[in-house]
Amino acid sequence: MGQFIARRLLWLIPTILVMSLITFVLMHATPGSPLQPLAANANPLPPDAQKNLAHKYGLDKPLWQQYAIFVYKAGKLDFGYSFIYRTRKVTEILSSAMPVSLELGAMAMGIAIIIGIPLGILAAVNQNGPWDYLSTFLATLGVAVPNFVLGIFFIVLFVIILHILPSTGGWNGPSDWIMPAFALGLGPLGILARYTRSSMVEVLHQDYIRTAQAKGLSHSGVVIKHAVKNGLIPPLTIVGPMFAAVGTGSFFVETIFRVPGMGRYFVDSIVARDYPMIMAVILIYGVFLAIMNLLVDVLYGVVDPRIRLS
Repeated sequence: MGQFIARRLLWLIPTILVMSLITFVLMHATPGSPLQPLAANANPLPPDAQKNLAHKYGLDKPLWQQYAIFVYKAGKLDFGYSFIYRTRKVTEILSSAMPVSLELGAMAMGIAIIIGIPLGILAAVNQNGPWDYLSTFLATLGVAVPNFVLGIFFIVLFVIILHILPSTGGWNGPSDWIMPAFALGLGPLGILARYTRSSMVEVLHQDYIRTAQAKGLSHSGVVIKHAVKNGLIPPLTIVGPMFAAVGTGSFFVETIFRVPGMGRYFVDSIVARDYPMIMAVILIYGVFLAIMNLLVDVLYGVVDPRIRLS
């Protein structure tokens, strides 16, 4: 297992380099310049001002040299200054925003796992029953309704109509965490419920399950001891990528609930072509996704001994 993890970590280096190169090329191939004002009717910067800014940020150098400088500095976790927030370094912005997005993503995935997986198991065990219909309804609702629509609905219902929660805004305590976590977590919840149900239905029709039942084991014992572990392998496959997606910032949810996370910075950086911020966020997402996939592979061995032994 140790050698497997070491190999995967070594493969992370070329993966990140290729991803950064593709992102770098696509950014510079996109029409437009980060030196121009954002407003549509704003006056363009004078040529001398653009030349000075290009020299300040190193944009006057050849592309290969810009990329080499970026890789060298990124290896030291130095992504330079943001083009938008010119007095702030990218690492300074991300160090304050990323923990908030990770907290929100962890809460959302916790809700999805704690509710979605048991709901999928209950739906598979009680096919065409109330639990199955409830699981199908929640899965369809979570996948079909966008999270920003759910966020607005939660505000109208729990704040304006029922007055259960205080007015939204910020990230100061549990009352500020509930609605954004559920708005962001219902989509993954529905997906996990459907994956778990589909996998469990297939496992429950396997021959070894019938053999265990023929030996006189109780239905609940067969499900818990024999079916659940094998049924959890497909849902585990998507937990890693989903957590990487929700844990690196959600623009709509963070904007609606005024959560000071990474989502707003990432969208602003794309609109303004803030190259340092875009590159930093893409690299963070890639590293986070690779680490989550590695953790999922390790969990495979915990759930299924055959994978661990191989």
